[in-house]
Amino acid sequence: MKNNTLKKAIGKIHLWLGLSSGIIVFIIAITGCLYAFQEEIQNYTEEYRFVEKQNKPFLLPSQLELIARKELPNKSLHAIKYNGPEKSAEAIFYHYQPDYYFIVYLNPYTGKVIETINMDEGFFRFILDGHYYLWLPHEIGQMICASATLIFLILILSGLYLWFPRNKNAIKQRFSFKWKATTKWKRKNYDLHNITGFYILSIALIFAITGLVWGFQWFGYSYYTVLGGEKSLLYEDPASIKSSIHPIKPLDKIWMQMQKEYPNAKSIEVHPPENDSTSIAANANPEEGTFWKTDYRYFDQYSLKEIEVKHFYGKYKNAVVADKVMRMNYDLHTGAVLGLAGKIFAFLISLLIASLPISGFYIWWGRNRKEKRKVATYTNPIDDLLIEAEKVEL
Repeated sequence: MKNNTLKKAIGKIHLWLGLSSGIIVFIIAITGCLYAFQEEIQNYTEEYRFVEKQNKPFLLPSQLELIARKELPNKSLHAIKYNGPEKSAEAIFYHYQPDYYFIVYLNPYTGKVIETINMDEGFFRFILDGHYYLWLPHEIGQMICASATLIFLILILSGLYLWFPRNKNAIKQRFSFKWKATTKWKRKNYDLHNITGFYILSIALIFAITGLVWGFQWFGYSYYTVLGGEKSLLYEDPASIKSSIHPIKPLDKIWMQMQKEYPNAKSIEVHPPENDSTSIAANANPEEGTFWKTDYRYFDQYSLKEIEVKHFYGKYKNAVVADKVMRMNYDLHTGAVLGLAGKIFAFLISLLIASLPISGFYIWWGRNRKEKRKVATYTNPIDDLLIEAEKVEL
């Protein structure tokens, strides 16, 4: 009796949380699907990302910087990024409040400006704004999306409890579709929700948890701490010790040092210091398509000595398990950690997640309509959902 009461209570929680958040979960999942192959699609459609390989060295960051600043003279240069011998270099202009994000694509051999792109515009920016903010003002939309993701996590766990078979007769119908045995649309829809939800549960949990790491600071810190992490999660450029000695073209020297230390890197990025007190940041990524193995380095802008940091955006070799899991958060969320196959898998799972609010709504709607046709007696439609889960046939 107690188990039945608990199951009814969890069923009510599952139902009403699902109805209240369903449309938001659907939008987040669908936009996630559309964004899954963003890099591959852009590489195919945006020719300015590529250049012809030449038998000569790249221009230095200071040279590319001068050219790029002429394109956007009133913007703040965030970084110069080299993407290999067959790809354009990127001069990244980024600022928060006022917000802007531009990339000037340059030929790294000649310095020719190939294209200047406003990264806050375009199809994939629209999709990402929907995924993160529901196309609402960022402060409002981010909180709504994060809250819906937390609700989705509760729905996953409560759904698993409701799915769990109570007897041997119910076990078979929990693992496989028996659509040939029935012509009833409601039975098929119920199986679609119940069985599909079970099979995608583990990946849906990964999506929910990795999304919540960005959604709520308290969740990110708690998750990192549980994993055993002890470093700061806040990115911060370490300070430089001011000096009257200014090295000539320090950005070039750091870039040449990074090139020497990472000859096989897929990309190397150098960041001009934001002011006279901050460091020169640089990073090198050994893989293409993922980010978690990136080495982040910091150098005093006056002495060019390396500075160690206390946050987890440091050298990969110094990362413990908790640091690696947090570094991997984006690559896990997109499926990129497993390459193209992982992205395809993430796309399909996101599509199935988007179907759950729809099939769940139609379970409730179908049972609710049935109750309205009853005249003699009334049965709570939520109870019907629980009873229905235990039936072999409708």
